[in-house]
Amino acid sequence: MTRAEVFDKAWRLGFKGDFSLFDEIYHPDFKGVAPAADEVELNFDGFKEVLHTLKDFIVFTPPKTLAEEDTFLKVHRYNKLKEADVFSLVTVFLTYKDGRIINQEYLIEELSFDPSEGQDWNWEDYE
Repeated sequence: MTRAEVFDKAWRLGFKGDFSLFDEIYHPDFKGVAPAADEVELNFDGFKEVLHTLKDFIVFTPPKTLAEEDTFLKVHRYNKLKEADVFSLVTVFLTYKDGRIINQEYLIEELSFDPSEGQDWNWEDYE
């Protein structure tokens, strides 16, 4: 699996309350900005709590790799709010230390259209 695929799998398992892969790929000294939490920096355990809460609100597509180096991964994916037709393009910046994610930041751009329209996928594929 690519690092982007492992990252995606960890998030999907985390949405189900299984953080075993998270524990493998995230560095114990992790610090990151919580997605959609007004730039609040969280440690590893706090980040897992936010992720577990997000499962009730969003659906996300698998990430596509934009840039990758030994210590850096940049991916983007689409998000949809579950209870509304609100869509966003999310760019995730991952920094690695000792082969594990030490930092994670986001750039979230709200979209005025449904990115699944005209594509070979739909949101139900990822719920």
